[in-house]
Amino acid sequence: MTELSLFDKSLLNLLQTNIPVCSRPFAAMAQKLGTDEQTVISRLRELKAEGYLRRIGTFFDSSSLGYKGVLVALSVEPEKMQQVAEAVNRYQGTTHNYEREGHFNLWFTLLTPNFNLEKKILSEVKALAGVKDMICLKSNKKYKVNVQFKLQ
Repeated sequence: MTELSLFDKSLLNLLQTNIPVCSRPFAAMAQKLGTDEQTVISRLRELKAEGYLRRIGTFFDSSSLGYKGVLVALSVEPEKMQQVAEAVNRYQGTTHNYEREGHFNLWFTLLTPNFNLEKKILSEVKALAGVKDMICLKSNKKYKVNVQFKLQ
């Protein structure tokens, strides 16, 4: 990974908190940063390729849209961790996926519009090679934390 420039840090700060809702959001961001739209787009592509960005997207109030969430803890054989994590990430409703120490060493959150889809996905995940155990922790109440990384 290359070191982030001051421009990169300004761009990433803006991206975390103030993406304009308009037909050309990157052009509006470019104007705030004193550059052009193509520079913003190309730099974001580079930052994604370098691993600084996973995705650019919006957050919705999933419960208002009828989605239910579940936190899933898996016990995965260490040599299968990468394959299982990649398989879990392919499900559209996976929002977070991270490795932890301990018996349950891979945790992810899953949002689905109905119980049948949740049950189907979790059944498929449990059957993945290397998955030894699984627990599902249903959400009862949401405590939203807004995480921002101020880069300068």
